[in-house]
Amino acid sequence: MSQNVFGDNRRETIKIIGAIGVQCAFPFAGDELYGQHEHHEPGRSADPGPPQFFNKDQFAALSRLTELILPGSLAAKVPHYIDLVVRNNPIHKQTYTEGLAWLASVHFLTLPEKDQLALLEPLCAEVDRGETNTLQQKFFRLTKNMTADGYFTSRPGLLEYLGYKGNQVLAEFPECKIDEH
Repeated sequence: MSQNVFGDNRRETIKIIGAIGVQCAFPFAGDELYGQHEHHEPGRSADPGPPQFFNKDQFAALSRLTELILPGSLAAKVPHYIDLVVRNNPIHKQTYTEGLAWLASVHFLTLPEKDQLALLEPLCAEVDRGETNTLQQKFFRLTKNMTADGYFTSRPGLLEYLGYKGNQVLAEFPECKIDEH
């Protein structure tokens, strides 16, 4: 089972959700952010088809990376969402082309999971501290942000993980209880 690079406690999840709100508000047009979502019969989702920007090896590396960042990303079709956003943005194209070339140079897909995580965890810590000076940091930050955007705006992320009910009038708001550890 994959470890969650975001962390496993509720406080970290709340921080991430707050950051997603800010992230979602600015960098992408609405059609890009919700571009992965099409309406289908409940319980059935359409096959998004092959990626439009990434080649097979790049898409495999991206898919593994997103799943390590946030388990469940593959089921939510996050790599396809990232493909949609990247293919429409020249700056993202360059960052992903170079970042995925770096992952290929370290043979990321053939590394055992513990070694993949050992490669990513320092990057995650650096990015969390605001360090985005190197190609690897820029690439990881962009991928982490897009993974969160794609997952938490997908049906599995929004409805199933977060329990968003939407389109409801509440007579009162339930108290938010945060587990302090």
